[in-house]
Amino acid sequence: MSSSESQDPAVAASEAQISKKAAKKEAAKQDKLRRRQEIAAASAATANLSVDEADPLAANYGDVPLVELQSKTPTDVGEWTRVEALGAALENKTVLIRGRAQTIRPVGKKMAFLVIREHGYTVQCLVQAQPDTVSPQMVKFAAALNRESIVDVEGLVSIPAAPIKGATQQVEIQVRKLYCISRAVPTLPINLEDAARSEVEIEKAVQAGEQLVRVNQDTRLNFRVLDVRTPANQGIFRVQSHVANAFRQFLLSEGFCEIHTPKLIAGSSEGGASVFRLDYKGQPACLAQSPQLHKQMSICGDFGRVFEIGPVFRAEDSYTHRHLCEFTGLDVEMEIKKHYFEVMDVVDRLFVAMFDSLNQHCKKDLEAVGSQYPFEPLKYLRNTLRLTYEEGIQMLKDVGVEIEPFGDLNTEAERKLGQLVLEKYGTEFYILHRYPLAVRPFYTMPCYDNPSYSNSFDVFIRGEEIISGAQRVHVPEFLEQRAAACGIDVKTISTYIDSFRYGAPPHGGFGVGLERVVMLFCGLNNIRKTSLFPRDPLRIAP
Repeated sequence: MSSSESQDPAVAASEAQISKKAAKKEAAKQDKLRRRQEIAAASAATANLSVDEADPLAANYGDVPLVELQSKTPTDVGEWTRVEALGAALENKTVLIRGRAQTIRPVGKKMAFLVIREHGYTVQCLVQAQPDTVSPQMVKFAAALNRESIVDVEGLVSIPAAPIKGATQQVEIQVRKLYCISRAVPTLPINLEDAARSEVEIEKAVQAGEQLVRVNQDTRLNFRVLDVRTPANQGIFRVQSHVANAFRQFLLSEGFCEIHTPKLIAGSSEGGASVFRLDYKGQPACLAQSPQLHKQMSICGDFGRVFEIGPVFRAEDSYTHRHLCEFTGLDVEMEIKKHYFEVMDVVDRLFVAMFDSLNQHCKKDLEAVGSQYPFEPLKYLRNTLRLTYEEGIQMLKDVGVEIEPFGDLNTEAERKLGQLVLEKYGTEFYILHRYPLAVRPFYTMPCYDNPSYSNSFDVFIRGEEIISGAQRVHVPEFLEQRAAACGIDVKTISTYIDSFRYGAPPHGGFGVGLERVVMLFCGLNNIRKTSLFPRDPLRIAP
């Protein structure tokens, strides 16, 4: 009898189980190795094409060696034409462009179409085999490019007889030279065509019995560097850039000085639980919830009118569509001569000018946003509507919504009031002022005629708050009382309070969330869409 025949059944079963696991592990290992070899083989095949000595036209195409991309030779960047600038005026002229291979469509062995994208603008390029200029190997090289690879294309501009539907520029480039600057991986983690698809398209497909890929928000954020390449996202962040620039330019024109305040502070700027606390060389500190205290100190420093564009931190506990743990604050502080309405006047002029500028200068970007996330243009008045808090509460009461007279408005109440204001006054942008003191920060000045109310205001777009502002307390003794009443350790803000002991003018200001302005102006449903790399309670990468 052989040894195998005499083996213990339990031992045999155990060895068989181990053998199966080992086989499965080895199979997975071999599969992974095979995939790597396939990718390597494909890359090698493409690389061989670029240096094919058998092709007399091999110098007209290929992968650019790294040494050529290490700032080897200075050159005139004017040699490159922006894709945006390609038009009928360049017909029959040779141009050099650089961009991403957005789509690659081979047509047989001797022709391939490429759509090249540069910063949101696209142009169709034709690679067609021709004696003395384009070889079949060059067509094969073009067809083998990976989508989103960066290429240089040189060729002749022509105007096709029929309109080009798949590109923004209505010209075509007859390719003569094609060089790959940077290869993307063969398979991208998300398909840009899927990421650019609107919910309207997806719903229509569902109704027609078709299934289209929907890229969810978390997947988008995990691969944000790809997601932001879609036309809508390019539009969103160019609009955001314009908002920040319009904010800066308007305030500079009004005599404001731009400042930069510290983001590491002792104590907390506004109190409450939403503070990122940390140890700073053995001392308790936190990340600034706003530049509030230092803005006011700058006014005491005799600047008169200041503003800042910078990061703001809030330790939000809830994951909602409207909150981030880090966002960009647009903050303003200014001297007041007689009344806090002077601050509201600046808000009025600033935002009407900003909205006008967006509508005038960002038409293409807004259209790109609207094509994926449809929205109605914002309705606003030339002279911004102003309502007192009590008037707003009364409007809500008149339709059966009960609000605590000295409480704050919750999200539902804000949206309902926004709806009522739109119906009655025809605007989605308005100011609500004279809030209850109990719901405002410690540095807010109470009303002269009723200390239960304050010289403060909020500003709303489409029923959601974007701005909070007020006249500040500038009397140090009163400021100490207010801080203590709000549970803030006065010792932690002593340098701030001391600033007012050396002569402080009456002053006020406001803070704006940049991401919220863009989100609401564009009618978007999630603030993460307007944050380039969002930081919220669940995300700290990428």
